[in-house]
Amino acid sequence: MTDKKSKNADIVAVANAAKVSISTVSRSFNHPGLVNPATRKKIDRAVRKLGYIRNRAAQTMHGIRSGTIGLVLPTIDNTIFAEVIQAFSESVDAHGFTILVASHGYDLEREYAVLRKFLEHRVDGVALIGLDHSDETYQLINSQAIPAITIWNYDAASRLSCVGADNWQAGRLAAQHLIDLGHREIAVVFPPVAGNDRARARHDGALSVLSLHCSDLPPSWTQQARYSIADGKDAVINLLSADRRPTAILCGNDVLAVGAIHAARRLNLSVPEDLSVIGIGDFKGSKEMEPALTTISLPARTIGQIAGEQLAQSIIQEDRQIRRTDCAISLAKRDTCQVCTT
Repeated sequence: MTDKKSKNADIVAVANAAKVSISTVSRSFNHPGLVNPATRKKIDRAVRKLGYIRNRAAQTMHGIRSGTIGLVLPTIDNTIFAEVIQAFSESVDAHGFTILVASHGYDLEREYAVLRKFLEHRVDGVALIGLDHSDETYQLINSQAIPAITIWNYDAASRLSCVGADNWQAGRLAAQHLIDLGHREIAVVFPPVAGNDRARARHDGALSVLSLHCSDLPPSWTQQARYSIADGKDAVINLLSADRRPTAILCGNDVLAVGAIHAARRLNLSVPEDLSVIGIGDFKGSKEMEPALTTISLPARTIGQIAGEQLAQSIIQEDRQIRRTDCAISLAKRDTCQVCTT
């Protein structure tokens, strides 16, 4: 077939090549779960052979879904959201949707601007991370009546549907583990909490325990660091360089915890013999590192899978009901924490 014929291939040609009806081809694109897998394979072979490309712009003009979902993330600069994104993408893909991804750098004004661009491109639904969003963002979602969901943090009173974990409980659980091991000299290293409900909830949960058991902790033992191993390392080197050292460090996520371990090594301190370290998240690689990181396990794949399924169904069924799903967390006891002997 010539290039010209390939470019001119239409849905009728695909249907004829696959020996199915035009409506079956359309259904295979828009509702793949409703089409027999063998039939979908025939249609896919025809599409590949003919080089057929759907005209999404024309479909949108006629009120047909664009087949895209906008996913707005705080950052794509590290692995924090990688697992949840992958599971979310797989989940919506099973229903015929493709995700468009953008980041806002923890800037809620930029998040609003990104959301507007997604809506201009007629996405069928949007997914946001966490519960901290500007009033303009919430208003835009409501005014456009677009299916939307928030991922990663659970709140029984959320303004939008949410699928996530109780991050306050995650912070509390991490702190309680250190207390149970006998630690009372505990420092905390967290990312900035402004505009970040996940970090803020974990921080508040940790302090709810530490305030009951740890007294007279130096202000310098509360450090902030951005989401990077290097920044976590620098913050902890600064913390450990003082005359008085903590016996344990509680980090707001696994990335900062890895930085803390590197900092300890730089100062010739052993983990956990000289310093216990605990993270939150249980990201990929946390279990495999040496020593294996003690952390609070957040079910990232489960969160992404459920969020994708719920948003896809909300779009397909035109269901705007708010749903809130709390995914269970757990303590992953590994090798970077031990009983305090001092």
